[in-house]
Amino acid sequence: MDEEHPSHFEGRIALVTGAGSGIGAAVARRLAARGAEVFAADVDAAAVEAVAKELPKGHAMVLDVAEAARVDQAFDEVVRRHGRLDVLVHAAGVDDPEAKEWIAEALVADRPPQVTARLGDEAWRRVMRVNLDGTFHVLRAALRVMAPRRSGTVVTVGSSSAFDTQTGYPHYAASKAGAHALSQSVAKEAIAFGVRVNTVAPGPTETGMAARTPAALRQGFADPRVRPYATAEEIAEVALFLAGEGAVNLVGAVLLANGGRFTV
Repeated sequence: MDEEHPSHFEGRIALVTGAGSGIGAAVARRLAARGAEVFAADVDAAAVEAVAKELPKGHAMVLDVAEAARVDQAFDEVVRRHGRLDVLVHAAGVDDPEAKEWIAEALVADRPPQVTARLGDEAWRRVMRVNLDGTFHVLRAALRVMAPRRSGTVVTVGSSSAFDTQTGYPHYAASKAGAHALSQSVAKEAIAFGVRVNTVAPGPTETGMAARTPAALRQGFADPRVRPYATAEEIAEVALFLAGEGAVNLVGAVLLANGGRFTV
């Protein structure tokens, strides 16, 4: 157990999506270190199995959040085994590496990026399917199992892109802005049933997704006046705060964790 942080997750049953890497993996490890039994879910079977093996009480689940029926099955499996779900952290999400390349090429050439006119339907739908539809599937499944017990906490991982709406990244910005609004609307409904829903909105964070960001684009995010890229562990700490007892008065909050790049 993490001795610096006394556990109030002892005995809790938690499900973390996107747990195969990045923020999701960091959340799964921290929840487990503070006493939770963690169901780690990810579309990458090998990655999530490796993370689950690290956890004292960890279970791996292969899950594509874009598949509604599979999401329902995953939540049902947790309830079948334990009768309840106490904590959900929804960290699964995707970016668009090709669009990032187009933006980086424009930066290097010192010209405005042109992305929207080139953006195909499948690229748009892929991002929306995972980031927005997936958030709906997960929130719906969570309420189906948590509301009858009138207990539970949910944290969704959004993005500061919903606010700064980076030029040339319309589908990602839209998907995250939609996920924020979705989470806030659900939060207002869910609290009447004893379920708290909140969102952490990270800025640039050192994850596998960030590692795929072209160098020119990474440099564009650099600013000596603010903190460098966050670590996945730092964002995980915000998620655990929102999921924990110290945040009992937070409902429908979107906590912007971007190191001081801007505020809203």
